[in-house]
Amino acid sequence: MYYQPYRNPMMQKHNIMTTNYTTVIDPFVIEALKMVIDRSVVIETVRGNLQGILVDVKPDHIVVKPHGNDTTFFVRIQQIVYIMPDID
Repeated sequence: MYYQPYRNPMMQKHNIMTTNYTTVIDPFVIEALKMVIDRSVVIETVRGNLQGILVDVKPDHIVVKPHGNDTTFFVRIQQIVYIMPDID
C-alpha cells in the first residue's frame, strides 16, 4: 500500500487554493477487483454483506448495483473485508 495525494486538476488550472486529500491505494486489490467488473459479486464490509453487480472500480471505492434494485452503492475499498465472485 502507498499513499497517493489527490489534486483536482480544475482547481489547479485556475490557481485556486486547494485542499489535498490522501488515500491508501492497494494496487493488487484494485487489479483483482477490475477482473470482476460487470460480474455478480458478494461483498463483505465492516458494516455487513452486499450482493450485486460490480459496476466500476476507482482507486478508493467501488460501485455496486444490487440485483433487482435501482440503488447504487459506493463502497470504500478500506471498508471491504472480502469480495467473492457470485457463482450463478
